[in-house]
Amino acid sequence: MEKVLGIGGLFFRAQNPEALSHWYTEHLGIDILEAVWQQQAGPTVFSPFKQDTEYFGRPQQQWLINFRVANLDAFVAQLKRSGIEVEQRPDEWDSEAGRFARIQDPEGNPIELWEPAKVD
Repeated sequence: MEKVLGIGGLFFRAQNPEALSHWYTEHLGIDILEAVWQQQAGPTVFSPFKQDTEYFGRPQQQWLINFRVANLDAFVAQLKRSGIEVEQRPDEWDSEAGRFARIQDPEGNPIELWEPAKVD
């Protein structure tokens, strides 16, 4: 059976696509302004949630993007230096899968940052 190789793209509506592209490039290092972003290989979770989940934040939010990071503490510090509010709930979110933090882009889209647990 043929299988997909990975996620080929993530497309979403924005009130100001150009400004939002610059924000993602400046604060997350995703060079959206280039045609294709080459990401590092690693784990990807693809998981539907129940319609009434509170995990995404706002009830009308239909998706939540999760980005892998190598060092969550350093990334959070970098974001805070840029004036970006970071939400962390270690008791609730951190697990055997790794550590998590949340931010929002300028248009209110939730972004989860994930430092996967180290596997020995």
